[in-house]
Amino acid sequence: MENKSILISGIHGFVGSQLTPILKSGYTIYGLDIIDKQNNAIVKTIHWDNLERVPKCDIVLHMAGKAHSVPKTPEEEQVFFDVNLGLTKKLCDSLEVTGLPKSFIFISTVAVYGLEVGENITEDTQLNGNTPYALSKIQAEQFLTDWCARNNVMLTILRPSLIAGPNPPGNLGAMIKGIKSGKYLNIGGGKARKSVLMVLDIAHLLPLVADKGGVYNICDSNHPSFSELETVICKQLNKSGVLSIPLFLATAIAKIGDLLGSRAPINSDKLSKITKSLTFSNEKAREVLGWQPLDVIENFKIN
Repeated sequence: MENKSILISGIHGFVGSQLTPILKSGYTIYGLDIIDKQNNAIVKTIHWDNLERVPKCDIVLHMAGKAHSVPKTPEEEQVFFDVNLGLTKKLCDSLEVTGLPKSFIFISTVAVYGLEVGENITEDTQLNGNTPYALSKIQAEQFLTDWCARNNVMLTILRPSLIAGPNPPGNLGAMIKGIKSGKYLNIGGGKARKSVLMVLDIAHLLPLVADKGGVYNICDSNHPSFSELETVICKQLNKSGVLSIPLFLATAIAKIGDLLGSRAPINSDKLSKITKSLTFSNEKAREVLGWQPLDVIENFKIN
């Protein structure tokens, strides 16, 4: 059987760079990115400025986007919309010219729900995200829903949680850096649980969703605690453990942080995020797709 062709935007990003070695045996891969790596051994990259060179593919996996930063000005806020929504529209305009795919898979985020606390949050939850990141992803989801329906393209929206893999960005990367430098603190025993997804699970999902479509939260089923993640990271860094402070002391420090404003490393809002669980249900993906996610604690390698 001839391999299906797939166009992957953001192919040289954290997720894309992990997926291509796995997908190369089952797909003919075309890459799309702002990073010029024409001599990549796996796939030749097409620059966003050259969308007319994008070939017609069976599947589009759209992962290019902006995340992992807090905007400080209106101009920085606008960048989220220019990238997460603007590039999505630009790509779709190009596909109408170069050839429509059969399936379009969009990597969104659980941030669209706008929740900082909660357990087993499902896809039926209202999209109340109000940060530039969340709003830009919500608008991109809405645009793609209309565009795919109008052009008879199968749409899949994947909403991953925190993503684990070698040298991860974002909060997990900051956690590793803090433990490595000895500046990380365990607060109140690290009991709060967070949903995490192994990056390789996105590759495992592709053949399951391409012909079915739908909206899915994707994360592992165990929702590891901060303490469990700390143990995994410390073991790989050959660290005996992390410094720990009781919750009452952290609460007092956070209240001082409230008075200091943005200069403070911690405040009551940040403390709440650290000490309260935020988990998402992957039941729909498991039942509809037959997907079995990897266990993060068993499979997470930090580099």
